[in-house]
Amino acid sequence: MAERSFKKEVEHLRLGAGETFRGEGILAITKALLENGVGYVAGYQGAPISHLMDVLADADEILSELGVHFENSASEATAAATLATSVHYPIRGAVTFKSTVGLNVASDALANLASGGVKGGALIIVGEDYGEGSSIMQERSHPFAMKSQVWLLDPRPNLPSIVKAVGDGFALSEASNTPVILQVRIRSCHVLGEFLAKDNVAPGMSVRDALENPTRTPDRIVLPPFSYQHEQEKVTQRAPAAQNFIVERGLNETFGATDAPFGIVLQGGMYNGVIRALQRLGLAAVNGETDVPLYVMNVTYPIVDEEFLRFARGKESLLIVEEGHPAYIEEAMRAILHKAGRGTVIEGKGEERFPEAGELTGQVMYDAIAGYLRDHAGAELPDQGRAPNRPEMPDLKGLAEVVPMRPPSFCVGCPERPIFAATKLVEQELGPHHIAGDIGCHLFSTNAPFDIGATTMGYGLGPASVSALNDPAAKRRSIAFMGDGGFWHNGLNSSIGNAVYNENDGTIVIVDNYYSAATGGQDVLSSRATRKGRVTNNPIARAVQGVGAKWVRQIDRTYDVGGLRDTLRDALTSKKRGPKVIVASSECMLNRQRREKPLAKAAVARGERVLRTRFGVDEDVCTGDHACIRLSGCPSLSLKTLDDPLRDDPVATIDTGCVGCGNCGEVADAAVLCPSFYQADLVQNPGGWERWWDSVRRHISGWLQRRRAARRLEFRS
Repeated sequence: MAERSFKKEVEHLRLGAGETFRGEGILAITKALLENGVGYVAGYQGAPISHLMDVLADADEILSELGVHFENSASEATAAATLATSVHYPIRGAVTFKSTVGLNVASDALANLASGGVKGGALIIVGEDYGEGSSIMQERSHPFAMKSQVWLLDPRPNLPSIVKAVGDGFALSEASNTPVILQVRIRSCHVLGEFLAKDNVAPGMSVRDALENPTRTPDRIVLPPFSYQHEQEKVTQRAPAAQNFIVERGLNETFGATDAPFGIVLQGGMYNGVIRALQRLGLAAVNGETDVPLYVMNVTYPIVDEEFLRFARGKESLLIVEEGHPAYIEEAMRAILHKAGRGTVIEGKGEERFPEAGELTGQVMYDAIAGYLRDHAGAELPDQGRAPNRPEMPDLKGLAEVVPMRPPSFCVGCPERPIFAATKLVEQELGPHHIAGDIGCHLFSTNAPFDIGATTMGYGLGPASVSALNDPAAKRRSIAFMGDGGFWHNGLNSSIGNAVYNENDGTIVIVDNYYSAATGGQDVLSSRATRKGRVTNNPIARAVQGVGAKWVRQIDRTYDVGGLRDTLRDALTSKKRGPKVIVASSECMLNRQRREKPLAKAAVARGERVLRTRFGVDEDVCTGDHACIRLSGCPSLSLKTLDDPLRDDPVATIDTGCVGCGNCGEVADAAVLCPSFYQADLVQNPGGWERWWDSVRRHISGWLQRRRAARRLEFRS
């Protein structure tokens, strides 16, 4: 199950011509796909585009009505390869996945797709995960477009522009026989707005039609001599066709005065940031109107030399607004001006205006644009690099010295936390080990309190990253962690198969939380849920054994810290050669809560008995050692200062966020810490027998409390 349902919102996808569509970016993209006659859609989830996959899944009925095929791809490479349908058939196809990490995985299929070219429009919707909201390495999608000569759209972040870009992308792809990447940034995915809808259009040719009328065009296959022909086509036919289309359709936009001696060139995705800076400077109206010349590149690759030179004509200087490193656009524009013999001064990254790398935040954008316009436009602007009537910015460097870092951590009740508590306990016995991480929630183990893990090389590549650390004569073995999402994405072959084939003697822990949890809780092959049109409940342990692993252990309750510790110890001390694989399974607590809370609420409303488990710490027993916190790290486990003047150290306490997983008590028991944890069962709609026992307990407890109070008074007197 995904982290949220769009069942209600997807009904807006049925809106017809003349009706107003209101919603967020991902819904608008889906509506635009349907309006432009898409024939098939596929993809792999990953922020910030995960919800697009969730929307498509919830809209399956609407897609079926239109004859649109949709599937959840096994990986980004699978998704990109799906676009092969558009090579031979005039069917519009779209795939979606997460920016650079997805393009890394998909690059093989994407390069072959771009080489042979497409007949039907092929659109790759990429969620550009860059900046402070990102969870991956800081790279750009731009070089992938340049490498394979795939056109790159970066529309202004508002719904009408994004919707238009979908239609433009399909048309551009067909006009130039080239796949097109539609890049949507984090804010674009979730921006709210409205646009005038059109009728949904069924594909002119469906996948069923293609199956029943197969065609084959041999010269589109990437083999010599055709591959040499493809390269020439890219240069002599496809690129000129794309550039002509961009100019004729006006895909790039210009705003402001045409005769000013200065101007700003920007990526379409940076438009809102630039306009906001101009508004703060008093140079743009609330609706975005401005006299400052702007060249908005809704298509950032290819660059149309003639169009850019027309904008630059008569300008003494230009400011290039380009987010991310390297400065591909800025370097290209410097070259274009140099070849044209223009003396226009270019300012952009480095010591000039913008930082070489990093997100162009509001303040960064404001400072750069204000400085440029002050120097080149002679504008009377606010001093000291800030807008009028605004307080000075706080000293962020000084703030960082005072406020501690807040690294990401596991959720309350996460079933992965006890796995790493068990690992710490094993290391206390056997000493430190080289431990490799992987992409997924379990990577949070690299942070406090566990501080486990040395590397992360890619999705499903955790065990592969310790392949070189394989020496049977060594006194210790490597440990590698990998999630179920990474396992099915790439890990079964690249990590498990590789370890089996090379007799890697390390220990591999596959963290199975029933979902691709880190990307939003989407189902995978081993998910326990049943879903129409999808086959789930395929055990990971069987797949591992299927590629030859002999030492395989299945743990069905990760909260059993003692059991996990013993299994890890066995794996690290076993005399058997080959990889030792532990599949540690427990349901993601977030998804479990999403599933169980509505059921419990409904049961309470029906008057049925509902039991909720909570845990607590007896403050009279707790010694204030805090070892339980060091081995758990649960956000609901905190500290409490007592009123007792004889006890200076704060004791452990469990707040109301507790979900009753029991990990804290299990850790305390496995580590032989202390008996201060207790379990409390909260019963709603109790039966008669439970009510009677509650009355008895209250009576006895009340009597004991009154007796203790009386003795205290007697002692004081």
